[in-house]
Amino acid sequence: MTQNQDHRSLLAVFDREMRQGARPDGPGVRVERTDDLVRQVGSDHDWNGVVWSSPDLDAERADAAIAAQVAHCTERGYAEFEWKLYAHDRPADLGVRLLAAGFVPDEPETLLVARVADQPVTVRLPEGVRLRTVRDEADVELMIRAHERAFGSDGSRLRRQVLTRLREDPEDFVGVVAMAGEEPVSSARMELYPGTGFAGLWGGGTAEEWRGRGVYRALIAFRAGIAAERGYRYLQVDATPDSRPILERLGFTVLGTTTPYVYRPAS
Repeated sequence: MTQNQDHRSLLAVFDREMRQGARPDGPGVRVERTDDLVRQVGSDHDWNGVVWSSPDLDAERADAAIAAQVAHCTERGYAEFEWKLYAHDRPADLGVRLLAAGFVPDEPETLLVARVADQPVTVRLPEGVRLRTVRDEADVELMIRAHERAFGSDGSRLRRQVLTRLREDPEDFVGVVAMAGEEPVSSARMELYPGTGFAGLWGGGTAEEWRGRGVYRALIAFRAGIAAERGYRYLQVDATPDSRPILERLGFTVLGTTTPYVYRPAS
């Protein structure tokens, strides 16, 4: 199989299993399907949005689908609703149509996938750093502190989501924090998707002063080992520009880009 054929094959599997066949990503949410769209809906604290659109969507159907999502968001009273647009989605001007309807694009991320069997699972950490699995509320607070240090953003929503997962659906969730002494310096999550071959790597971030020492790679290896034990075939990441080069060096394949288009009703 050539590199291009492998790329197309991986992208087709991802679209089929993770988008068109999407499962709820946590308790209290559900997935709704029509011929043209797949979306996840829940409370205002959950992630709500479109994960898949039909590859044969034309301009008229696209506009109708977009209008329906705006009406849905407004009716449910969501603070925001996301349409997760991938570079290969159709029609080619779907992003322009979303923009015209009031959706605002956030920064694009790179979709990368790796075969679990090809990933190193030996965890190598800098001296004085250990990993702590997230199991209770105290661990969640450490995760949030590491997350806020790494990304400089408020972790309140993440805190609610992780606490809910630990309370109601812990089996398919993995959280891990890198500790330097008693200080959390990095954290990451993994979502396992039963019925698919994929495990999703999310939220990997390291405090600035600890970057470049292998902590991020160690968190990937830790999660890859768990994915292998659980029988998953692929790891998937929506990567920022900072993490993409590390992931490519580890053998992850770039499948394209994904851009979150967010609709926020006027208050």
